This record gives sequence, structure tokens and C-alpha cells, in this order.
Amino acid sequence: MSDVLLSARGLGKVFMQGHRPRWACRGVSFELHPGEVLAVVGESGSGKSTLLRLLAARLACDEGSVHYNIRAESGTETGLVDLARLSEARLRWLARTDWGFVEQHARDGLRMNVSGGANIGERMMALGSRHYGRLRSQALDWMERVELDTARIDDLPGTYSGGMQQRLQIARNLVTHPRLVFMDEPTTGLDVSVQARLLDLLRELVDDLGLAAVIVTHDLAVARLLAHRMLVMKDGAVVEQGLTDRVLDDPQHPYTQLLVSSVLAP
Repeated sequence: MSDVLLSARGLGKVFMQGHRPRWACRGVSFELHPGEVLAVVGESGSGKSTLLRLLAARLACDEGSVHYNIRAESGTETGLVDLARLSEARLRWLARTDWGFVEQHARDGLRMNVSGGANIGERMMALGSRHYGRLRSQALDWMERVELDTARIDDLPGTYSGGMQQRLQIARNLVTHPRLVFMDEPTTGLDVSVQARLLDLLRELVDDLGLAAVIVTHDLAVARLLAHRMLVMKDGAVVEQGLTDRVLDDPQHPYTQLLVSSVLAP
């Protein structure tokens, strides 16, 4: 278990639908290792976004648990730790430093009233960096890495295109060199050409930085390009999981077969 980064054990979340409970996610278990990319796929309402928020401790589990392998730091619990046992302050620290969360809509993951450079620099400040010149240098470096025009470092995100906002959000998340990034439909709503370049950029960054990632997507092409393994969800449950190429090339569950055939159909 020492090389496990994230472990989900029997995860479940129930919501009330009128007077009746509805399980949005139930019985989900898997392990994620350092540097591994996991895609969670399924149609709208399958429970994949709920699962992502459970993993990132944005929702509390009604069943099961999420364990994360916390790095050794003096005075704190380390190793695989149940996130439910951590304080709110400790969870916020993880979210600002060791994790990233790329929202489906970039505006939800950015501060729209401060400059692009300040959006990136804020994450560095969470690690104690206060030197203006160093913060600005880091912001410029990351703008280059995600192919943003560095001349626009002082521009507000609202003046950026949708694709540029998404790249800025990625830079904001990765500047602290997190070990784990959660991504919720990162290419949805972008033009096809912008999607393609963003996916290439994500693949390059994940490989270069050795990131582990959990990516929620309804697009099997995104899963094929980025993920080592896949979970296929339907009605809140995992119906199939395995290596990405195996699941897509030889799907076993009827629902997975339907998803794959719908993509291949003329």
C-alpha cells in the first residue's frame, strides 16, 4: 500500500429526490498510484462528477472512505490517511498545495477580479512565497508553459478567450507542483481545434510533471488520449474498469459496448 496515492473504498453518496433517497454514487472502490491517470466516463447523471467531488473532499461520503497518502511533515499524520479524519484547515491546505482541481467552466476555477498573473501567484503564496519578483517570474514561466501570451500577465481573465481561461486555470493549479489533479470535463464547451491543442498540452504536462490525475469525461477520445485506466459508470455504480485500451477495444459490459458503439457509429 506504500505506493498507493489515493484509495477509494466503497464510496457512496445519497441525495434526496423529493421525499425519496437517490444514490448518486455507491460502492465505488479503486486505487490510484503516483503518476497514473484515471478516466471516469459515463453519460450525464451517471455519478461521475459526484464521485470526483467525493474524492476531492468537496462532498462528504455517506458510505465508504477516501484515503490519501500524505507526505511526511513534522507534527502531522502521514501515510494513507482517511480524509474524513482531517480538519477543514488541513483539507484546505491539501487543496491549495498538493492537489489541483480543474473546473469544467474555467471561470469557476479563477478569480475573475484579479489579473492572470495574480491568479497563478496566489497558489504560490499558499506555500509562503511573498517576494513579488519571484511570484511574477513564476507566473510568467507558467504562462509560457501553457502557451499564454506573457504580455497579458496583467490582463483580467475576463478578457481572455475560453481556451485561454482554461489554460490559465491549469497554470494556476499546477504552479505548486501538486501530486494529484482532479479534472471535471476540462475540454467541454471549447471549439474542436482548441480542445485538441488543450488535450495535447495536458498530456505533455502530465508526462513532464509525473502527475497523477482523475479525469471525468463523457468523451471516450479524451480518455483514450490521456488515461492509463478507466472506470465506466452507470446509475451511480462502476460497471467496468481496467486498462483504457482494453476497455475501449474489448468492452465487456453491455453499457460500455453501447458507449463505444455510439462513438464508432457513422
